[in-house]
Amino acid sequence: MNQPMASISRLRLLAAALATLAPAGLTSMPSVDAQSVFLRPDQNRPAGMALLLERDIADGKQALGVFGITADPVQPQVWRIKVWEELPNDVKVRSETVQCSPSAPLRVTNDGRSLILRELNPGGVVTPANRIDHLVWWATCFPEQAGKDPNSLRGLARQLGYSGNRVEREQVVPASNL
Repeated sequence: MNQPMASISRLRLLAAALATLAPAGLTSMPSVDAQSVFLRPDQNRPAGMALLLERDIADGKQALGVFGITADPVQPQVWRIKVWEELPNDVKVRSETVQCSPSAPLRVTNDGRSLILRELNPGGVVTPANRIDHLVWWATCFPEQAGKDPNSLRGLARQLGYSGNRVEREQVVPASNL
């Protein structure tokens, strides 16, 4: 659902996200031809990466992880992260921004064509549609919970001050508008 986001703090977060997601927001390992040395992505994961999910698929593993978590130097409760999306023959690394504030939990990601802002509801219902957003958010904001089922963390979210009653929203900003 696309909803206008008018708050000044969200606009500042968007500006910060744009700075971190500039041209290097999405990188991919080059394709490997038959004559080159093939490195298996699952054997070359970054040190300190929190593995959020992993499953066997044809020809290898599919995995998702978070690493390189650093605090935003200007905005409290805002973190800059790298998200590792792995397939048996490809890896995509995305630069993202996550806001951990109980009043405005948010994940800012991209798909290579658009910037995507997702307002989250920690403590609320997690479905297949928002599961990855919540896995990334929990791993960033509360690293000790990385990889746990977000539905099992509802009680903890409420103890931490998240209501569980927020409406989740998504805003997509096409790259041509950036």
